[in-house]
Amino acid sequence: MNSENADETTTTVGAMQLFLETCYATEISDLDDALHVDMGRLIEFNIDLAQLVLERSTIFLPLFHQALISAQRKLAKRVNEGARVHITHLPNHVALQRTKMPGTGDGGRLLTVTGTVIRTGMVKVMETQKTYACLKCRGTFVIRAELEQYHHIPKPARCLAGGEDYCNSTSFAPMEGSGGLCCSDYQEIKIQEHVGRLALGTIPRSIMVILEGSLVDVAKSGDAARVTGTLVRRWRALTVGERPDIALALHATSIETGAGDGPLATNDFRQGFRAFWLKHQAQPMVGRDTIVGSMCPQVYGLFFVKLAALLVLIGGVARADAAAGLRVRGEAHLLLVGDPGTAKSQFLKYAAKLVPRSVLTTGIGSSAAGLTVTAVRDGGEWQLEAGALVLADGGVCCIDEFGSIRDSEKGTVLEAMEQQSISVAKAGIVCRLNARCSVLAAMNPKAKYDLEASLQINTALSSPLLSRFDLVLVLLDAPDPLWDERVSSFILEGQREEERVPWSFDELQAYIALVKTTIHPQSTPASDRVLTRYYQLQRQRDAANASRTTIRLLESLIRLAQAHARLMFRDKVLKEDAVMAVVLMETTMGAASILGADATLYFKP
Repeated sequence: MNSENADETTTTVGAMQLFLETCYATEISDLDDALHVDMGRLIEFNIDLAQLVLERSTIFLPLFHQALISAQRKLAKRVNEGARVHITHLPNHVALQRTKMPGTGDGGRLLTVTGTVIRTGMVKVMETQKTYACLKCRGTFVIRAELEQYHHIPKPARCLAGGEDYCNSTSFAPMEGSGGLCCSDYQEIKIQEHVGRLALGTIPRSIMVILEGSLVDVAKSGDAARVTGTLVRRWRALTVGERPDIALALHATSIETGAGDGPLATNDFRQGFRAFWLKHQAQPMVGRDTIVGSMCPQVYGLFFVKLAALLVLIGGVARADAAAGLRVRGEAHLLLVGDPGTAKSQFLKYAAKLVPRSVLTTGIGSSAAGLTVTAVRDGGEWQLEAGALVLADGGVCCIDEFGSIRDSEKGTVLEAMEQQSISVAKAGIVCRLNARCSVLAAMNPKAKYDLEASLQINTALSSPLLSRFDLVLVLLDAPDPLWDERVSSFILEGQREEERVPWSFDELQAYIALVKTTIHPQSTPASDRVLTRYYQLQRQRDAANASRTTIRLLESLIRLAQAHARLMFRDKVLKEDAVMAVVLMETTMGAASILGADATLYFKP
């Protein structure tokens, strides 16, 4: 390094140290292992310095670490030589905040990439540098690991001790003991673009993320992650006669999990929702019907199916006992059983679009590993790769052709649907992954639906699996001249002119996100009496379906009543909410036709 570059480096480190001492003096005095620096504060303090860090982070981030060590020596009683600066909160600009994976043109830049963690590697100990001692001049010099070479530490060709006055000796040896080694925790994860934000037919791209120090073991498979880091190029050692394999990776400087999952309702939306319910204060059910009418507008009628799907997307309130480690799920599950052409797949596709965190898959060809989690071997080690239920954590998993899943693999979803987790014991890896999602499934009956037979016989599903669905709605395409005329007219008119819906797609999406995150309704004595009495009557019925009338029936009623209260924009579960939960459950227990002569009894045309 010549004197001009050395002076420039010293000036830059001094400016960084001044920024840290001015803006983070309190944090540095009590620093543990990492200092989180807000990029916004750096831009306000010195915009030129911030631009250097953003554009050439591979060079200037290590200088930031040096500045932090110098600031510690001045402000802190104890100096942590391994402390690092973690850059967070990059400006909300399209060039810095990415939902799509960056390309090679972004090499060396500091970026924030949002995606879903699909694979997590084992936590290892990585050697970051090695100290050598020269046998001729008795000096020592340090060789650092090269990030581009997968942290390989090259063997030096000559002695590098003594600054510019090298002795050029080839007689040196690595120092033994703790003084010659410097190690750090190390982990690699893979993040993938959110499937729900991609265009139809687009294959989601992924990128490896390098985590070091305190960043390891923060994210798990299925988590939504926002990673800020430097885009680097990596390649293995070159071999004669083979094409070099160069891959992109993100060297993380900070990571947040559970970020960027859902749309935030703006103030305009919030004010509009309050005005809407104030307008329908005298007739709240009319307001509810308006919202339900905006659900899946391309399907005619089927009011209660739309209501059921909407309540499942909203969900109830989860109850957890932190001391015992127990959790009663608030996510509801819905199964649509019906003849072909009864709009089952339309509901699943619309629900997958409506919820930002969603996975749409099919039971045809899906394996147990594809639905839960699989262990893959990469580079000599085993890693966990998330399946559909884990990727949908915090959202909804839509499974079409649910009956086509092989019987031996249907049992794999039992734990995910009730305990909302997946236990893994594969390739020596034993852990549990979160699968806190609602399941919307659709399937055809085993044969022609028999109204005299039980639901279990018609669906050929086991009792444990069937009891985990809060609602099972049967859609039968029974001949009905009046119904056929209405549906055909709706389809033909819809081809010529798009139907006007009360709420737009964005409004409905924002409303679901708002009530799901801000409203936590509490039960009332009146609602408890309705649900308890109905559960008792179901248990006493002679013709009761044993696979449905378990204690899970009462829990389903509670979830549906809470979801209806959320839909009505109130924090109390009233008697009306409990009654609607009972009405929906009756459509499940009765297994009556909802597309025929009895349609007017259950659904508004």
